[in-house]
Amino acid sequence: MKKMTLMIGLVLGSMSMAQAATTYQISKEWTFSHTGGGYLSEIPAFDAATNTLWVAGVKGVDVLNATTGSLLQRIDTSAYGNINSVSISNGMAAFAIENTARTNAGIVQLYDTSSRSLAAGTNTFTVGALPDMLTFTPDGSKILVANEGTPDVYGTRKGSSVPRVYNPATNDPVGSVTIINVTNRTVAATATLAGVPTSGSHIRTSTGMDFEPEYIAVSADGSKAYVTLQEANAIGILDLNTQAFTKVVGLGVKDFSLPGNSIDPLNNGSVNFISANVKGLYMPDGIAAYDVAGKTYLVTANEGDFREDDGDRSAASSLGATGDLANIRVSNTDSSPGDLYAAGARSFSIRDADGNLVYDSGDILDKEAFARGIYDDGRSRDKGVEPEGVDLFTLGGRTIAAVGLERTLKGAIALFDITDPTKVSFIDMIVSEGDLAPEGLVAFEKDGAIFLAFANESSNTTSLFRISAVPEPGSAAMLGLGLVAMAAMRRRQK
Repeated sequence: MKKMTLMIGLVLGSMSMAQAATTYQISKEWTFSHTGGGYLSEIPAFDAATNTLWVAGVKGVDVLNATTGSLLQRIDTSAYGNINSVSISNGMAAFAIENTARTNAGIVQLYDTSSRSLAAGTNTFTVGALPDMLTFTPDGSKILVANEGTPDVYGTRKGSSVPRVYNPATNDPVGSVTIINVTNRTVAATATLAGVPTSGSHIRTSTGMDFEPEYIAVSADGSKAYVTLQEANAIGILDLNTQAFTKVVGLGVKDFSLPGNSIDPLNNGSVNFISANVKGLYMPDGIAAYDVAGKTYLVTANEGDFREDDGDRSAASSLGATGDLANIRVSNTDSSPGDLYAAGARSFSIRDADGNLVYDSGDILDKEAFARGIYDDGRSRDKGVEPEGVDLFTLGGRTIAAVGLERTLKGAIALFDITDPTKVSFIDMIVSEGDLAPEGLVAFEKDGAIFLAFANESSNTTSLFRISAVPEPGSAAMLGLGLVAMAAMRRRQK
């Protein structure tokens, strides 16, 4: 009996190795072009109940058949303002709509995904100014709305010191997160960030604007939300039990002079990755959360972003930089001669629930785009490929991160295995013909398969890809031999 147990253990061990040795088959299912009338392709959401994709963009939402990509309905929301985001849970779609005067309060509207009309009962909620993104908690009981509250006119420069300091904007709506209780259809709370304790480093607070929530991820147990404060280079941690922010964590900087962190700082028609004497402020846009062994980890797309008027941005030459670094765009609220800070990290990162860095992809994204002939040299001095959106999915027992790259010559999504956040590996880069500038992406499971949809802002298209795990031939053979050995042992036992 002991011999039998040992043999089964060896066979199971070979099965485990076979499962780990996996390649991925990726195929495009369809592309839909959003044409006419100001309907753009920005943020997608999937509804399993109706097998539909809802794609939000400025004037309204296009509802697509997820299998064929055909248009089922256009929902016009332009009477209320510009729509910025859509999220779906339990047959209910939530729309985030900014006011026509964006410094005024926005709204969230609820739609029934079956009737594709406003939900019965209370279906409209007043939220903060410029609701830029929203999401449901995992159990669908709450909607969290990131109210960015961008001013129309930013603060003016104060004095002539370097690094620069800007006055507060005269009309700057408060950045906040609105919490909507779905069960009783009420606004439960509005969480703000003034006076919240801070930790970490390199929080940008003198930029002529206050904290502006950008994107939200929620822990698996629904107890905490993690909110990117992109321009501030920070993450706000929101306790969903007390409905208040507990901390703002500064994300520090990335040193582009270190091995594996090289950048191409010149848009001169010749791509040359160098170890540059510049640091990058992470400044993430998209964020996702996942659990490993009971611990929450955060996955961020480190895009980088300046003020809309670029008042906090300068060429490094204005601070005395020469040669390769003369034209790189840097934050003038952080930089001084010989100490330069660029916006964005040209990467994606994984952090623990306290904001501590666990992994960063270094220069993989830029270099992989270059190797595939889609690196846009015109963006070299700014933020490289600009990772913007991120979503996670599970395939073959592995956790995969899909990272959308906004500034490449063709639509591109990078895939990484992040099952172990300390041992991350690059899988592949999807390069999608006819698509350009992925803004939002969503992964979902349907009919036992994984699909990835992404909305492309510049090409105004939405595309769907199917992703499958395929055991490598050697691994499949090993698994087959293991099963044969198990069967033979069972016959001998009989």
